[in-house]
Amino acid sequence: MRKIILAAAIATSALGLAACSNNTETETEEAVDAMAADAEANADSAGEAIEGATTETATDVEAAADGAAASAERTADEIAADAANVAAEAEEAAE
Repeated sequence: MRKIILAAAIATSALGLAACSNNTETETEEAVDAMAADAEANADSAGEAIEGATTETATDVEAAADGAAASAERTADEIAADAANVAAEAEEAAE
């Protein structure tokens, strides 16, 4: 009789451990899924931040290039005006 009770207790313990192991496996899978979702969200946020910084940098570079082109154009116009003045003064001096 004792052997039957001992076997039943062992069987009950084994079933309890199996149920616990199943529960632990489910909880572990849920934790892994949550960590994967967090990693994906962080990667998305980082991607958006990089994209925003890239767009801002491109806008700044374009503005700087436009400013440099305008400055060069003004300088070229000033040189042309100075050259015209020198030519006019040379013509006046030649007369």
